[in-house]
Amino acid sequence: MSLHFSVLASGSTGNAFYVGTDKHSLLVDAGLSGKQMELLFQQIDKKISNLSGILVTHEHSDHIKGIGVLARKYKLPVYANEKTWKAMEKNIGEVPLDQKFIFNMETTKSFGSLDVESFGVSHDAAEPMFYIFHKDGKKIVVITDTGYVSDRMKGTIKNADVYVFESNHDVEMLRMGHYPWNIKRRILGDEGHVSNEDAALAMTDVIGDRTKRIYLAHLSQDNNMKDLAKMTVTQTLASKGVVVGEQFELFDTDPKVPTKIVTL
Repeated sequence: MSLHFSVLASGSTGNAFYVGTDKHSLLVDAGLSGKQMELLFQQIDKKISNLSGILVTHEHSDHIKGIGVLARKYKLPVYANEKTWKAMEKNIGEVPLDQKFIFNMETTKSFGSLDVESFGVSHDAAEPMFYIFHKDGKKIVVITDTGYVSDRMKGTIKNADVYVFESNHDVEMLRMGHYPWNIKRRILGDEGHVSNEDAALAMTDVIGDRTKRIYLAHLSQDNNMKDLAKMTVTQTLASKGVVVGEQFELFDTDPKVPTKIVTL
């Protein structure tokens, strides 16, 4: 059975990631309205009703906006750690008890032949965590919404086939932009978001001989641009001797348009 995926939406207005095998499929976050999520699934020719569940990374609205609606309408199981459940329950509405599941940090759950490993990140949420998907030696890492990438995280996510990697902002655009200083300080802090350059520096420590595709994710619409993010990451990697296009390809993501479904 093959492993396929699409970054459905990524950015400050909403985030969602689809991954599946021929028998089991999962949605990571649903940060757009129920109707918008349905449109995104139509664009990749997949059905929400076929999902095995929704995995939640943390309780910020750009990651949970559509979770309650989808869970109730399609009777989907929802997985999150206890602190995230407590933090998000008031914002997603009632989810039936038999659809609520605990997925603890630093653990692995199996959905048929698809193994999902959770790991913690550094973000200003209750207990934020992201996911690694394992199938027949293939490895897909989703890591956004972290202020920095620690050595512990790097060890966990090292040498994946695919990365969906935060490249949130250009530092100078952010510093010169219209955001209030307290918001700028939050984004730049250890529990904020990773910049283009810092993302690339972290990539140099985790890219391995298996790595084939890297998707730049959670780009700020106010403090970043797709071309700028790709250029900065490409140049920073090159300065460390890592050349985009030789071993792996670099892709951007969009807040409204899913990436093409790719099969590993």
